[in-house]
Amino acid sequence: MAPRLLVYTRTTDYRHDSIPAAVAAVRALDGVDVDHSEDPAVFESPLHGYAAVVFLSTSGEVLTPAGRERLAAYVEGGGGFAGVHAAACTEYDWPYYGELLGARFERHPAHQPGRAVVEDRAHPATRHLPAVWDFTDEWYDFRTNPRDRVRVLVSADESSYEGGGMGADHPLVWCREQGAGRVFYTALGHAAEAYELPEFREHVRGGIGWAGRTLTEP
Repeated sequence: MAPRLLVYTRTTDYRHDSIPAAVAAVRALDGVDVDHSEDPAVFESPLHGYAAVVFLSTSGEVLTPAGRERLAAYVEGGGGFAGVHAAACTEYDWPYYGELLGARFERHPAHQPGRAVVEDRAHPATRHLPAVWDFTDEWYDFRTNPRDRVRVLVSADESSYEGGGMGADHPLVWCREQGAGRVFYTALGHAAEAYELPEFREHVRGGIGWAGRTLTEP
């Protein structure tokens, strides 16, 4: 039986036009089954049947108090959590979520081409990527630099685009452990076009697979 993912895309703030393309891209990943929902009641049922929960460009407050408790217990007990792009713009009123994810969104410059520097290629989300990855995105800035709390996989080269606000050390993609669970986050994925790129799909597949322990590192 294929591992099952819960892909959650509820928004109560900005809503990305790319969400349908993003969901379709995750559904198309090899070797997984996907349940997609925008109903917070989904978190009021047991989550242990999922290899990973994926917050895919969620925004604002998207969980009920009971859902928060259920998600935290799931991750602490060994479940996988993956956040994509605007997942960092989510649950600002829940301190645990900021700890879980590693950092919270602050601002972004215009959507534009730039360079992502792959710092760690010993991970399923990055081992297929070049050392410098040319990409077009919003290049999120974060309220705090998460480097001392996470394993940084990719960082932004702010000299390659206009309007960066974090300076020379700008983590963009990372992973970490929370309790017995695993957490992966990528700030990339603003536009629908990103989800058409094989290298980005593999990036997402590798991150989700690592979080859900359905892939192994070399």
